[in-house]
Amino acid sequence: MEVKNITKFFGSLQVLKGISLQVEQGEILTIMGPSGAGKTTLLQVMGTLSRPDSGAILFQGESVTGLDDRALAIFRNRQLGFVFQFHHLLPEFTALENVCMPAFIAGVSKSEAEERGKELLDFLNLTERIHHKPGELSGGERQRVAVARALMNQPGLILADEPSGNLDSENQRELHKLFFRLRDELGQTFVIVTHDANLAQLSDRVLTLRDGLIIHDSAS
Repeated sequence: MEVKNITKFFGSLQVLKGISLQVEQGEILTIMGPSGAGKTTLLQVMGTLSRPDSGAILFQGESVTGLDDRALAIFRNRQLGFVFQFHHLLPEFTALENVCMPAFIAGVSKSEAEERGKELLDFLNLTERIHHKPGELSGGERQRVAVARALMNQPGLILADEPSGNLDSENQRELHKLFFRLRDELGQTFVIVTHDANLAQLSDRVLTLRDGLIIHDSAS
């Protein structure tokens, strides 16, 4: 993904002030900065959940900035995965059903979606939990189910907003190890907003935001 000179206002408040960056295939990029720096807003714009006021977003060389809402929804479903601080699993559905939701939305058959879902849950060591509902899972298990859901449609890019922020230190470490395993074994690309200095230190590249601007890029 390439972001070109993105600006974003909320009323008279300018939250993003001309952000440009490029995310490479197979890269784990972390975004850090103080509260109010614009990190989550940038992630939402990159995820096409929020439209920029100016600038462009390119995915695999093609602009997605001008797509209408329906086309953007299809793009998000097929090309992007999301992991949030709170897992946002649907409580009435099992782990497997939650993981399969993006595939069902994409029109994939139930049998094909469930086969893929079981493979992902097995990969994440959750085979014995596939029929458990979120309320029957630990915090770490719920977040791994959320990661499996993000991977369901084999997205080009996963965007994560404080994904380990609601976990204890042991589960934080396990989730971080999982991200790097997904990069190494599946070639998965991540952009992660975090306050976790340990995760940032392990990542391929760190961007630091302050007052809506990138003030440091560890690759430069």
